[in-house]
Amino acid sequence: MSAIAAHAGENRLRERIVDLGRSLFARGLTAGSSGNLSARVDDGWLLTPTNACLGELDPARLAKLDWQGRQLAGDSPSKEAFLHRAMYEERHAAGAIVHLHATHAAAVSCVAGLDHDDCLPPLTAYFVMKIGRLPLIPYHRPGDPALADAIRGLAGKHSAVLLANHGPVVSGTTLEAAVYAIEELEETAKLFLLLRNTPVKPLNPQQIAELKSAFRLDF
Repeated sequence: MSAIAAHAGENRLRERIVDLGRSLFARGLTAGSSGNLSARVDDGWLLTPTNACLGELDPARLAKLDWQGRQLAGDSPSKEAFLHRAMYEERHAAGAIVHLHATHAAAVSCVAGLDHDDCLPPLTAYFVMKIGRLPLIPYHRPGDPALADAIRGLAGKHSAVLLANHGPVVSGTTLEAAVYAIEELEETAKLFLLLRNTPVKPLNPQQIAELKSAFRLDF
């Protein structure tokens, strides 16, 4: 790819990050300056800045980093940059990562007694197709470098994780795929909370196996 084409592609991606950030904010999937989006480019990766509202991003001010974590351009990156970098290092096919404090997913992350290996049941086929199994990472204070190691321990086998008392981190092959997946996670979290006192019938292992075969899922 020529330098001109790479530059044009990066500019389009910057605009797309802004568009999707605005959409997530407008629909109440993030609040204030919470949440961050990132995406790969040819010579590094883009990340929303620290203390930035996803509804008010400027494409020219997105942080750009190299794979050693050094800032190349833009405003100071989100203080949760290490979460993204840790997942990219383990998921080489990931083209983008989304981290939100979406209400229902964050609420589930505070529930006692969750299965740490699979903290949301397979209530719908779409959750299985877009998320698969969702492991819970024990609580770490914001900015704790140990959280990156915890993510590395799971990201090789899981496209998404739920941070206890915090929220989800979801990867996708593209920015759109990561956003759609985290939206599906939030909807499943909502269903999970709505059905807490109701007997439920999640998908059974045979139904999950059929989905894995039909859609070539790798979880």
